[in-house]
Amino acid sequence: MNQLHVDIVNKSHHPLPAYATEGSAGMDVRAFLSSPVTLLPGERALIPTGLYIALPQGYECQIRPRSGLAIKHGISLVNSPGTVDADYRGEIGVIVINHSGEPFTINDGERICQMVIAAYSRVAWNRVESLDDTERGAGGFGHSGVK
Repeated sequence: MNQLHVDIVNKSHHPLPAYATEGSAGMDVRAFLSSPVTLLPGERALIPTGLYIALPQGYECQIRPRSGLAIKHGISLVNSPGTVDADYRGEIGVIVINHSGEPFTINDGERICQMVIAAYSRVAWNRVESLDDTERGAGGFGHSGVK
């Protein structure tokens, strides 16, 4: 498997994002907090990470929820997946939301999300008057479950 080399500044005292297993697509990212943040039910907050990256052109950083936090505590991300563009040089922040009925406290160093680095393509639109026909056609939401 090829490795992409990415410059990173870590202003936190936590380890760099890392893959938990050999087959992991996402790296765990930790909260960088001076004091714990408690989210009440339905509340959201921007959680700092202390991480700054410089991605090569043609790549993005996707910020995704952690399944363990979601199933055990109802904690997710508001804009999932969040995108960090290749030309962004600010601190990576994570917008966390509490979907549970109980308060949830995020502590310094807690793994709050997953980071996936992915290649993307830019689009050059080709304006046309109609599109080719397919078996699905204009069938939308729930279309494949109706017979």
